[in-house]
Amino acid sequence: MQIGEVAARTELSLRTIRHYEEVGLVIPSARSQGDFRLYAEADVAQLMVICRMKPLGFTPDEMRDLLDITDRLDAGPSADSGERAALLERMGVYEQAAARKVKDLCTQLTHAEDFAATLRTRLRNAPGEDTAARSAAAPA
Repeated sequence: MQIGEVAARTELSLRTIRHYEEVGLVIPSARSQGDFRLYAEADVAQLMVICRMKPLGFTPDEMRDLLDITDRLDAGPSADSGERAALLERMGVYEQAAARKVKDLCTQLTHAEDFAATLRTRLRNAPGEDTAARSAAAPA
């Protein structure tokens, strides 16, 4: 599929997809005769992994490393079980980091919701003749 379809499916901008190509995170599987980027389902899957890692604050190098791990694991059973165990261990480190980052984001969200509620309460309880107008304008 061409980049426009990939952008629609992933909800990423064309610029973002091109940037991920420039930094080596996702390389199109092929090019058309007109030199248009062509992406396969595996490329879209990689972009979705990146989309999920980005809000958690993973660096491009970490994203690249995790994509490498998943590619190598998906390539099939390795003749070297030690290598597979090492890849799974590295993936476990990312899972633990993601869990910590999710917990941190949940804490931040709770604080943000509390702050928004405090502002709503202050608006509703503010003294003065235009209190009713402020209360009407404030979301419930």
